[in-house]
Amino acid sequence: MKNIALLAGGNSSEREIALQSAAQVAEAFDRSRYNVWLLDMHGRTFTYRKNDKEYLLDLNDFSLTVEEQRVEFDFAFVMIHGTPGEDGHLQGYLEMMGVPFSSCDMVSSVITFDKVTTKRAVAEEGIPLAKGMLLREDDWIAPDAIVAELGLPLFVKPNASGSSYGVTKVKSAEELPEAIFAAFEESSEVLVEEFIAGREVACGVLVTAEKEYLFPVTEIVAKNEFFDYEAKYTPGMSDEITPADLAPEIVAKLGEMTLAAYKACRCKGLVRVDFIVTPEGVPYMIEINSIPGMSSGSIVPKQIKAAGMTMTEVITLIIEDALCNQ
Repeated sequence: MKNIALLAGGNSSEREIALQSAAQVAEAFDRSRYNVWLLDMHGRTFTYRKNDKEYLLDLNDFSLTVEEQRVEFDFAFVMIHGTPGEDGHLQGYLEMMGVPFSSCDMVSSVITFDKVTTKRAVAEEGIPLAKGMLLREDDWIAPDAIVAELGLPLFVKPNASGSSYGVTKVKSAEELPEAIFAAFEESSEVLVEEFIAGREVACGVLVTAEKEYLFPVTEIVAKNEFFDYEAKYTPGMSDEITPADLAPEIVAKLGEMTLAAYKACRCKGLVRVDFIVTPEGVPYMIEINSIPGMSSGSIVPKQIKAAGMTMTEVITLIIEDALCNQ
């Protein structure tokens, strides 16, 4: 059987969500095909726990020794949200070590984790995008000037972060400085974007060598101002309707844009692409999640179920496709 390193945790604000995702994924592996070793990353170490003992992954050769048994891994399944699991750092290490893995490669991860770079990559595909302004730590642009350029309300968000940490919906120029400061707490760059009114939807997609899997679209109806951290992870704070009640032509358009964005950013494995659909039926892309949440309350597992598939099937597809095409 193949030995699978399930990489969990991480060092970002999304650590706890990543651990929840990994716990859910761990239960779904086909144990007749795979031995699964859950490795919790914290700081610079990966820890495997067994019988109240801890064993550290040897980063020199990506191996693990447990009770004098040395384990060499055939594959790494990455379930670390935020840095270093989504920004390309971990992927670069795995590529250097020659370990096949489940997610986008290093280059694609760098692109998709950086919101501005993502927008530049997909703009060539003709995908509608909100107007935005990138701020760096030394920049100072008067709030009134930002409002004059982008209007109100608007969104302030970290350029490189996830789970809506540091994201604020701003309704007045006076609220901008505090919102920008909060976003800088999560990222060294801040993206300010115009507000696009409409329905928020999420599109899960998996592309293998044999087939393109577009999962049923989910509409997200948040009970807060927007789909913020509380709405994402607090039961009852949002309704996630799968499949979304959208006209067939809009679903088809979302599918086309999802695949176009996936390919433009050179994605691999399972990703989620989020959009706002305007009242006129025009989808505006928000972002790409290269390692979407996979906990019991997450969107993509619900889409997989609605598609008539199981998590076990999808995980097996991801592993076997990556191993066959390394």
